[in-house]
Amino acid sequence: MADYLQRSEIQGRHEIEINRLDPRLRLPLCDKELTVTLESPAQPIGRVTMRVRCDGSSPWTVFVPGQVRLYRDVVTAIRPLKREAVLSDMDVSLVERDVGLLNQGYLTSLKQAVGKKLTRPLQPDQVVAPGHVEQAEVIRKGDQVVISAHSGGMSVRMPGEALSDGAIGKQISVRNQRSKRIVKARVIGPGQVEVAM
Repeated sequence: MADYLQRSEIQGRHEIEINRLDPRLRLPLCDKELTVTLESPAQPIGRVTMRVRCDGSSPWTVFVPGQVRLYRDVVTAIRPLKREAVLSDMDVSLVERDVGLLNQGYLTSLKQAVGKKLTRPLQPDQVVAPGHVEQAEVIRKGDQVVISAHSGGMSVRMPGEALSDGAIGKQISVRNQRSKRIVKARVIGPGQVEVAM
């Protein structure tokens, strides 16, 4: 079982518990090396079933159930956090948890959470799942922004006003302060947007 964990490159501390076989089971001694394969699930985490097979002169197959607990450091809330809060180092920490129990997924690095916005409130010690965070807006409606446009080797910059909030990579409406035209622009950073030419 430990071989499967290493082969699948799952990082973390694991505890493996193999259930005892029925003592009434009488299997002939195998004169060949046993073949052990993982029957289920695809990843050896949680409840697992191993298929142990003897291909010797008296062949037999037995299914052995077990439990694999995989402990990893995951991002967890330190204190109560409100929906829409932008996470900082003071809000989250890494705590070791059995990831086999985390059905909604998990984050393994503080970088994956800090600076992101919460999509729902969290309680202290609650694991932060990927679905709990989204990119935070770096531009707010009404902000003065610099509109950049590039074409070939030419680059043009002009002042604008954001007409909606926007996270990096999001398209927002921006009013060009010079022409007063409203254009669609992609947020590339705080106060910076880019239009396609």
